[in-house]
Amino acid sequence: MPIKQTAGRDALGDFAPKFAEINDDILFGQVWNRDNLLSLRERSIITVTALMAQGLTDSSFKYHLTTAKNNGITKTDIAEILTHAAFYVGWPKAWAAFNMAKEVWSDDNTVIDLKTAHANSMIFPIGEPNDAFAQYFVGQSYLAPLSTNQIGIYNVTFEPKCRNNWHIHHADNGGGQILICVAGQGYYQQWGKPVQKLNAGDIVNIPANVKHWHGATNDSWFSHLSIEVPGENTSNEWLEPVEE
Repeated sequence: MPIKQTAGRDALGDFAPKFAEINDDILFGQVWNRDNLLSLRERSIITVTALMAQGLTDSSFKYHLTTAKNNGITKTDIAEILTHAAFYVGWPKAWAAFNMAKEVWSDDNTVIDLKTAHANSMIFPIGEPNDAFAQYFVGQSYLAPLSTNQIGIYNVTFEPKCRNNWHIHHADNGGGQILICVAGQGYYQQWGKPVQKLNAGDIVNIPANVKHWHGATNDSWFSHLSIEVPGENTSNEWLEPVEE
């Protein structure tokens, strides 16, 4: 989701209009929106660490901590980030940063939209509700076609506890599917084998004619790229739901 910022114009539009323009349109409008190179989550980690290194604990630091939370940084994540950075930027700076982070991640804060946080943690869009295949899923899934030329590549997103039914990608020759996990945590299981837990960066090669399912864990959103492997006489067969 593109970032639109008006803070510069709101605070300094009359006093320093050029600075306000650069802040809103260049820094946030262009640099922060270059999500094809870094995700918003990664940009938040870099920004928080850079501000912490300068010893800044003003309103700008609190703003970027809040943005980091909205971009998918959890309380556990920020504690580890600040702990790691403390050895490089200084212990007193870490103490000051932790005090403000505790405030931002306090239980009194408004719970963020976890779907938005998940979306901001990856470079691919979540897409639209996967209504065309809803009958083959338990829970809500989303589909974003990334490429429909040459081979099909789709970003499939599962809300927590969502999973698809057992299914088979049939082919007389070639075929099958490749999953590239891009965000969150999920599961994959091949018929007759143990369940595999999946994390961002994991790759699953699914041969043709193998019965399997995949989906999210109970407490995490999950997204993977689904790549259709070309083959002869390919078809998909949807089967029974996965038992609890």
